Amino acid sequence: MTRARMPRPHEVAAARRDPRLLRALRERRHDDAWRTRGTCQSVDPETFFPAPNEPADAAIALCRSCDVQGSCLAWALEVGDCHGVWGGTTPRERRAMLVAWRSEVQPDPDAVDEAGPPVRDRLLTLVPLGR
Repeated sequence: MTRARMPRPHEVAAARRDPRLLRALRERRHDDAWRTRGTCQSVDPETFFPAPNEPADAAIALCRSCDVQGSCLAWALEVGDCHGVWGGTTPRERRAMLVAWRSEVQPDPDAVDEAGPPVRDRLLTLVPLGR
């Protein structure tokens, strides 16, 4: 297993100009039902999570033809998902995009009030079962 590294400055600079990231920025919060219309709905999920030594070409090719590619990538960047293919990007590409994404997207204070804190900020509370 390899350890993910931080993206280099030139990778982040390239990510800022990537049309997939620009589309994700435009389409974030644009379509809440994007998952129901994704091309991936009719494909084995394993296709989108290849082993580290396997190419992700099949998944990326499917994503290129998908109408909800921008919303899918926006979701993955919003939650910080670093595994699998989302929005036609590999985990390595998304690590660089994530740096650019976080500098472009400011937290929406109204969204936090309505929906609570982001998922990664919520604490899990364990409640013992009665005996």
